[in-house]
Amino acid sequence: MNRPITIVISALGGQGGGVLTNWLVALAENSDYFAQATSVPGVAQRTGATIYYLEISPKADAKDNMPVMALMPMAGDVDLVVAAELMEAGRAVQRQFVTPEKTTLIASTHRVYSISEKMALGDGTGDKETVIRAAEQAAKKFYAFDMESLAASMNCVISSIMFGAIAGSKTLPFSRDKFEDAIRAEGKMVAANLKGFAAGYKAAQTKFEFKKDISTPLGQIIGNANTPEAGNLIKRINALPSEAREFAYAGAKKLLEYQDIDYATQYLNQVESFAAQDKSPHDLTREMARYLALWMAFDDVIKVADIKTRADRITTYREEVRAEPNQIVHMVEYMNPRLEEIIGTMPNGMANLVNRSPLLKWFFRIFTGPRTLDTTRLSSFLMLYFLASLRFMRRRTSRYVQEHLLINLWLARVRETVNKDYDLAVEIIRCQRVIKGYGETYARGLRNFNTIMTVIDQGRVKADRIASLRNAALADDEGNTLKREIAA
Repeated sequence: MNRPITIVISALGGQGGGVLTNWLVALAENSDYFAQATSVPGVAQRTGATIYYLEISPKADAKDNMPVMALMPMAGDVDLVVAAELMEAGRAVQRQFVTPEKTTLIASTHRVYSISEKMALGDGTGDKETVIRAAEQAAKKFYAFDMESLAASMNCVISSIMFGAIAGSKTLPFSRDKFEDAIRAEGKMVAANLKGFAAGYKAAQTKFEFKKDISTPLGQIIGNANTPEAGNLIKRINALPSEAREFAYAGAKKLLEYQDIDYATQYLNQVESFAAQDKSPHDLTREMARYLALWMAFDDVIKVADIKTRADRITTYREEVRAEPNQIVHMVEYMNPRLEEIIGTMPNGMANLVNRSPLLKWFFRIFTGPRTLDTTRLSSFLMLYFLASLRFMRRRTSRYVQEHLLINLWLARVRETVNKDYDLAVEIIRCQRVIKGYGETYARGLRNFNTIMTVIDQGRVKADRIASLRNAALADDEGNTLKREIAA
């Protein structure tokens, strides 16, 4: 008897992994095959995916003996792996379900971030490019595209896209008609599922090429791609060391969106000043281009309000919930403003007055604390829209003055260190990574950053020591790991 065809499907909650499995079982049985399916559920929608395992075998090969099928996949013995999210494809590769001798891997390139990625104090997201490269090397055949976006554009569920991609890969010995018959036989959302199936089938015919996102040219953010300002910024970025250009481009783009052309120019002035005293492999310039942009685009009330009122955010949300064109969708925002955020939005002089007055502090504390805003209501939306419109006065706010005082102290420290200990200067730049977020998250990060800077000020310290302290600061919210590391 020939070995059965083995299939692994990894899907998150709500992605229709069970529906896809049922279609495959029906497809096999209607084609005169034996089929068996098992599943191991994950804990929740993103703390773990459900793994579905199928084995199918033609009845013609069985003769007088029924096949004995396994209940779980074995490393190195899977013919087809379907991952409904990119990191699930990476896990399949890691568990050796994907092998270059036999496995066809079909994966969606979109991301649904895991709990551990969201909890990380630094950038805890998995490296998309690394996973894709590993998948390309591990699989005999590799099919990948953004199934989530395609499903949204087709107004269908992602399981029908996956089913179409399986058919398009020609991995299974069944005709396209047989696949479509399995959808019709179920009798649920037939038109939408057939539409999604056709889209997935077509997408699988296109050769996959990984492309980094270098969206929206600088000129388009300014308003005119041919403006002298845009051309000058790009010319200056291209004059930087090659190792720093990608981060400098992303940084300038980020600060143009955050504030204006003058702010992006201010950023490039600083990056260029460090590039002038740098040497190959230009770690100093590259890291400065990265982390200075992140700090200069600090999260304040104006930025948060701007993000929450953007038209593309509302469009994306409507697509995610599959809203009909004329359907009203309520977006309820959770807010928990602290007194520091409210005062930080005031002009610097007014903020100083409030900080000196217990009575004024007591008054403004009325506006603090947890609350929800239904931005479908005009009054709630207009309030956020007004806050977002204060970008023109950001440079005069108390928060801006405080942040740039800290930024300038950080830059001065790096300049003072670079001629004495180049590697230590680079690690001081990287310490900005512990400062992130908004509210309490920001306050904890800044506290840890200041603790590390204090260690540097207390005496001679090596670059690898600062790297260890930075990693300790990113290990937990309260800074306990950092305290233990310093004590040790």
